[in-house]
Amino acid sequence: MEKTIIVTGPDLASSAVEMLNKKGFKLVHTAPYSEEKELIDLVKNTQAVGIISRMGKITPAIIDAGLPHLKVIAKHGVGVDNIDIQAAAERSIPVVVASGANSVSVAEHTIALMLTVIKQIQPLDKGLRSGLWEKPGFSGYEVATKCLSLLGMGSIAQETARIAKGLGLSLFGYDPYADESVFEKFGVERCATLDELLSKSNILSLHSPLTPETRHIINKDTIHKMPSGSFIVNTARGGLIDEEALLEAIQSGYLAGAGLDTFSVEPPSPDHPFFQERNIVVTPHIAGVTNEGSTRVSESAAQDIISIIADEKLPTYRVVNHKLMTSADKFVKIGE
Repeated sequence: MEKTIIVTGPDLASSAVEMLNKKGFKLVHTAPYSEEKELIDLVKNTQAVGIISRMGKITPAIIDAGLPHLKVIAKHGVGVDNIDIQAAAERSIPVVVASGANSVSVAEHTIALMLTVIKQIQPLDKGLRSGLWEKPGFSGYEVATKCLSLLGMGSIAQETARIAKGLGLSLFGYDPYADESVFEKFGVERCATLDELLSKSNILSLHSPLTPETRHIINKDTIHKMPSGSFIVNTARGGLIDEEALLEAIQSGYLAGAGLDTFSVEPPSPDHPFFQERNIVVTPHIAGVTNEGSTRVSESAAQDIISIIADEKLPTYRVVNHKLMTSADKFVKIGE
């Protein structure tokens, strides 16, 4: 008998589809950012055993609609702020993530955003196409020897550090949960506090998960702890930034610019004020969406679902809500 997996959004990599089909799973895809009612009905009617979360929220009501058949929720990536992990834990449903699978892709996009905004590529390109030759009076910005600060030292930040080192940037990092060896391996000087990190930030790159503690961690006060003329790059989660404070800082000239792949609300409204700012470069949350990265993420999500359904255990770092679950020992290899 086929078992249904719901995928909230576009197709998975063909290799991941093949993996799931071979194990007797049938995939049902939804439209991007489907409404809660649609997902409730779909989960209930298909008796889905798993959800691969790509776009849109997975709420307690959706999880409840899946009971008792729903066994696992797999994030197509690592950011789980769109999934109610507490509600899943209370219902003994593990939420698994594809840790490290798209790190290279996101890190490359981080560097691309950084260079694009600092080198003013977009406004210069637009001006030239409209007949302007802006070389007279132009003064650029050299990134070599500047300080790149990494807020969070997970796998994406580590890959960003690896690439940035080759550009001659001095690297600083803040992450109270990361092991000292991570900083040493990538030549990142560890900061003891967030304030210390901010004070060194010619360029601040965000790599933190979105939690109640980190929401709006970049706000009016913290922005003004950065040197005047600094840049912010965000390929993590939009909710890390108070968008009004960021806009004000850029319009006032305190910040020189920002490169953003994420927004507080996604997709943002067509009249979002960021779109009018020449010193803000924006992309539609696609940093990890490469052929290579998406394939690894899809395969990771598929394999984790196969493992959980087969009652196989995963390393603790792959099950993000294991600390919230009374039955965690059913799903994780304690200590890994």
